[in-house]
Amino acid sequence: MPKIKSHKAAQKRIGVTGGGKPKRVIAWRGHHLQIKSSRRTRRYAGVSIIGTEHLEQVRRLLPYLKKQG
Repeated sequence: MPKIKSHKAAQKRIGVTGGGKPKRVIAWRGHHLQIKSSRRTRRYAGVSIIGTEHLEQVRRLLPYLKKQG
């Protein structure tokens, strides 16, 4: 059985938590940070857990990502 290729862009953007849930960076942190309040930029600094409705798509893009469970 041949190996399945991972989607390289998704591989750079999606990680996994210690419990095995896929995580991503929160958007809107890129530039113009002086305009945004410090409260907003602190919220953007964290990571977001990817919802269960997108798990199948994440598994298709990254077949060798550590599984949940």
